[in-house]
Amino acid sequence: MSGDISTFEWSETDRRAVDVIRALAMDAVEECGSGHPGTAMSLAPAAYLLFQRYLRHDPTDPTWAGRDRFVLSCGHSSLTLYIQLYLSGYPMTLDDLKSLRKWGSLTPGHPEHGHTAGVETTTGPLGQGIANAVGMAMAARRERGLFDPDAAPGQSPFDHTIWAFASDGDIEEGISHEASSLAAHQRLGNLVLLYDDNHISIEDDTAIALSEDVRARYAAYGWDVHHVDWTAGGDYEENVGALAAAFDAAKAETGRPSFIALRTIIGWPAPNKKNTGKIHGSALGAEEVAATKRILGLDPAASFDVPDEVLAHAREVSDRGRALHADWDVSFAAWRKAHAARAAEYDRISSRTLPDGWAGRLPVFEAGKDLATRAASGEILAALAPVLPELWGGSADLAESNNTTMKGEPSFIPDEYQTKEFPGGRYGRTLHFGVREHAMGAICNGIALHGGTRPYGGTFLIFSDYMRPAVRLAALMRLPVTYVWTHDSIGLGEDGPTHQPVEHLWALRAIPGLDVVRPGDANETAVAWRTVLEHGDRPAGLALTRQKLPTLERGNGIASAEGVARGGYVLADAPDGHPLLIIIATGSEVQLALEAREALQAEGTPTRVVSMPCVEWFDAQDDAYKQEVLPPGVRARVSVEAGVALGWRGYIGDVGESVSLEHFGASADHKTLFQQFGITSERVVAAAKASLIKAGVQGAGRGSTTGT
Repeated sequence: MSGDISTFEWSETDRRAVDVIRALAMDAVEECGSGHPGTAMSLAPAAYLLFQRYLRHDPTDPTWAGRDRFVLSCGHSSLTLYIQLYLSGYPMTLDDLKSLRKWGSLTPGHPEHGHTAGVETTTGPLGQGIANAVGMAMAARRERGLFDPDAAPGQSPFDHTIWAFASDGDIEEGISHEASSLAAHQRLGNLVLLYDDNHISIEDDTAIALSEDVRARYAAYGWDVHHVDWTAGGDYEENVGALAAAFDAAKAETGRPSFIALRTIIGWPAPNKKNTGKIHGSALGAEEVAATKRILGLDPAASFDVPDEVLAHAREVSDRGRALHADWDVSFAAWRKAHAARAAEYDRISSRTLPDGWAGRLPVFEAGKDLATRAASGEILAALAPVLPELWGGSADLAESNNTTMKGEPSFIPDEYQTKEFPGGRYGRTLHFGVREHAMGAICNGIALHGGTRPYGGTFLIFSDYMRPAVRLAALMRLPVTYVWTHDSIGLGEDGPTHQPVEHLWALRAIPGLDVVRPGDANETAVAWRTVLEHGDRPAGLALTRQKLPTLERGNGIASAEGVARGGYVLADAPDGHPLLIIIATGSEVQLALEAREALQAEGTPTRVVSMPCVEWFDAQDDAYKQEVLPPGVRARVSVEAGVALGWRGYIGDVGESVSLEHFGASADHKTLFQQFGITSERVVAAAKASLIKAGVQGAGRGSTTGT
């Protein structure tokens, strides 16, 4: 740790403000009856120092584009953030603190992005916030590269710092390793992570489960590591000047991310519960609160007491923020004047507006040509690259398999790490996450949260399991992140059951707010990408094939792929538009449904095939459209999907049949697997006849029907 603290000033009012923060943390948890007071108490000096002296923010304009970002990865200590927002003058009142964890309050148990002004990301699942911060730092660099690449370091309106606080729990979670390793490799000098090294978690002393040298670990990654120990002298001394020096040194380091290990005592200075697991996640109790307030020199009988002079002093940070904002406005205006075309592009991208005519760049694929939907997706990304500079992404070490590399686009990588296969630079576009699926998901969330650019991340559908917590948070925050999940069924073949997703489609469809899209051919894939990009308010996952699929001849009874935008559409209808049977299929099984339809109609059963690439989009349509596609009077129905049938009952009804896979796969080529496991057109025909019989259709299942 380095830095000059000889001129650092910490007034008596600053000290009193920190003690008031501790008291508010205790009072809020007492009022609620549950919560996490201990970390908010021990981190009070650090949070106050950051918000008052270092964080570039304007409480009167929480979404100011030039602000620093603050991520509270240890979201359980939500009061660490809420109290700073209140003291700094954000739209939060003392009554909001009194309403901690209560219905309808601005202070839920964990910070929620979009719910409370000043909260940059939803945190709580530990470790995710660290990865979000890494994504924000990457997005800041990409944004600078798009709009102001030639400015001197620190001289661009797009230069700012990402600050994050983390706990022992964050550090223990595996995602912290994934994200921190990548942050060092990317040399994210705009990222500062403070680690609250208090040695306590819910199960009390972390020695029961944690013995690694965390600072050595971060040094090994390549971070700029600092250490501030408030226990070093034997007594506990909150040397705020030493922490300020570490903040200064971290800000000065622009070639590496900075890690500050701050040794604190959780719950300081509670006489009986400090430094215990009891104060980590539960109320102190009235007696302990009163005793702690006496130690702090506060009135033990007063609750939520904020002296006027303390509040006035703390809210002077708003003046600092407005001054910083005004200076930035001057710099931003000068940049806009000098770079009019870039400014226009910035305005469009920052508002998440797509450019006029962009969809005209989407390829139209030739009918009759067999093409895997993953390959079609790759061609689509290459076509969109010139018109959507905000779109960028990559894979978790599966670029060639996922087809996620835009042709000719440089990699986002420090110059010294570019390779022959992937040349690039620090402002590049192609992301390389390494084998880090969980971090990839949370980093993409951070990129989207930062604002402006739109990320995508690719891996095999089976490995969506590794990134599911981040996917769920993207849905919770309504972030426009796109997942390119390829190898979407047993159709991937020889890699066998460890790599063949079976339950994944419906498991992902179970996440509220996530669109799961499984197109049936190349042109459906193009419309799927277009529709995903048109939705700027939620995440989507594309489930794409490894194996080649026929590109359907549209027209002559086969409907346009435009129907994909509505989630489900009539792909091929009964000759008179009055089917006795409906087959609903997705992805690679659409071709089987069409083959089965031919056989059934040859036997006299008027049959409709519905392609259903996205049940979420279909469910969002009005009732009239849904009944037009799936007439309630047509009870004989079959669903066809090479995975568990789980959710299809809601679409096929009580007499419907599912052609599905209710067990794990095997290692063989995809044609053999589909044949052996009964994912065939013949099986669809048999299921159709069974459903017709159950529906009571006259003559059904006997080789012919009476028609309509």
